[in-house]
Amino acid sequence: MKKIIIIGAGAMGSAFAVPCIDNNNDVTIVGTHLEDNLIDNINLNKQVHPALKTQLPIEVKFERFEKLSSILKKDIDLIVVGVSSVGIEWFVEQISKSYRENLPIILLTKGLSIFDNELSTLSDKIKKLLKKEGYKEINISAIKGPCLAAGLANKMRTGTVIANPNLNESHNLSKIISTEYYSTEISEDLTGVELSGAIKNIYSMLIGASEGLSNSKAPKEIQSKYFLNTAASLIHRSISEMVEFVSHYGGKAETVYGLAGLGDLYVSAIGGRNSLMGRYLGEGYLYNDAKEKFMKNITVEGAQLALEIGPKILQDLNPKHFPLMFSMLKTICENKKLEINW
Repeated sequence: MKKIIIIGAGAMGSAFAVPCIDNNNDVTIVGTHLEDNLIDNINLNKQVHPALKTQLPIEVKFERFEKLSSILKKDIDLIVVGVSSVGIEWFVEQISKSYRENLPIILLTKGLSIFDNELSTLSDKIKKLLKKEGYKEINISAIKGPCLAAGLANKMRTGTVIANPNLNESHNLSKIISTEYYSTEISEDLTGVELSGAIKNIYSMLIGASEGLSNSKAPKEIQSKYFLNTAASLIHRSISEMVEFVSHYGGKAETVYGLAGLGDLYVSAIGGRNSLMGRYLGEGYLYNDAKEKFMKNITVEGAQLALEIGPKILQDLNPKHFPLMFSMLKTICENKKLEINW
C-alpha cells in the first residue's frame, strides 16, 4: 500500500483516485484554495462528485486546502498534480516547503507554458521552479492518453501512457496504479508525451471545424452528411504536423502515433469541448463571439493553450511547416475567422 496525495479536486484528479484505491493504496484528495465548497459538497453528498456525477469510493479521503500543509509533512509515497495548467506555479509554491528529494510526482495536467521566454513542458517548468527553491533531485512523470474523467470514474476500460526518462520509474508507478480496467504503457519520452497530450487539443478544434469547412456553399444537410471526407484529411494533416512539432521540440516522432498523440486526438476530436468550439469556428463564428455566446463558463483547453503559447509559436516557427496550427492560433489569438489554406 502506497500513500498517495492528489492535489486538486477537479474531475480528472478525483477520477484518478478510483484506480489508485482499487490497487489498495491510501488516497487523499486535497482541494485547492478555490475548492473548499466543492470538498464540503462531496463530503456532504456521500462522495458524489458534482462534475463526474458519480459516487467515488468511500475509502478516498477529501480534505480542504487548510489541511494541505500538514498532510505534505507526512510520510507520502506519491504526489499527483491535479490542478489546471494555470495552477502549476501555485502547486510548486505549496509543495516547495515540504517536498522530499526524489519523491515521485505524477503530472495529470495537460498543457504547455512559456517560461523564461521559451516553450516549456509543465514537467520542465515544475523542475525549474523547484530547483530555484534549492531542490536537486526531482522525480516527475506524466500520464497522458485518451482518458475521459467520467469514464475512468465509472471504470470504463482505459489505456494511458506513463512517461519518465527513467523507465524503471515508469514501471514502478505502473504497478502502483494499474488495474484490470486501467492499463498503462510506459515510455521514457517524457517530452514527446507531454507535447503530444497538449497540442492535440489545438488540432481537435480544427477537426471539429471540419463540417463547416467541408464546403461553405453546400446546404447544411449535405455538409452534415458528407463532412467526413474533410475530417479525414484534417486528421491526416494534423498528425503530420504533430510529428514535426514534437520532433522540433525534442520529443520522439513515434510518440505521436501512440496513446498520448493519436489516441488522445481521436477522443478529443469526436466529442468534447475542443471539438465543440471547433464546430462553431468552422461555422464562421469569431472565437470571442463563440466563447461568449455558447461556451461562456466552459473551459476550452485548446483555446487556453493557443492563448498561452500562440504568440511565441507564431513568432518562432515557420508557417509553411505548420499551416493548420498557424490557422488556429491566428483564429484564437487574433480573433480572426478560421481559414485554412488547402
